[in-house]
Amino acid sequence: MKIKKMLRHPISWVILGAGAVAVAVALYLFQPWRLFTTVEVNEAPPVAAGSTQAPGTAGDGTGEGAQGGSEGKAGKTKVLATGTFISHEHDTSGKARLLELADGSRVLRIEDLDTSDGPDLRVWLSDQPVKEGTDGWFNLDDGKHLELGELKGNKGDANYAVPADADLEALKSVTIWCKRFSVSFGAATLTA
Repeated sequence: MKIKKMLRHPISWVILGAGAVAVAVALYLFQPWRLFTTVEVNEAPPVAAGSTQAPGTAGDGTGEGAQGGSEGKAGKTKVLATGTFISHEHDTSGKARLLELADGSRVLRIEDLDTSDGPDLRVWLSDQPVKEGTDGWFNLDDGKHLELGELKGNKGDANYAVPADADLEALKSVTIWCKRFSVSFGAATLTA
């Protein structure tokens, strides 16, 4: 009986409306269902445009090219730098390899990635050092960074094109960056 009386009051409708808007905004921002979702991607290792390289010859981890590159019909794929992901805001594991293809193009390849799904995740190269613990969660956007695109999947292997004008001498780390909350899910130092 008391509830019916409260629902007749206009202030009750204003409070209910404001509460519904607050819940909708919170759901949009935090997207809590992403804690339970997985997007798996399994892209093949990159090859130069117009290449006819066979698997195992493009530095895909199955042939000689896994470390120093190998000769294929279209030329050599070189590994410029590698790194292993450490966890920041979310448990993250996997490897990153910066590759130069036979045509001179460069690709960041992320392999065996395993992290949480989340809202607005991006792949960034950064000039900031990778720090362990909570110190590393927020520093990777302090200096220069280059966004390579949205994270294609939170599990598996994916390739990200690196622009030709990117200064890879300065950009020495890679991060899975949550743009919405300005926090690193995980990062790797890229070493030659």
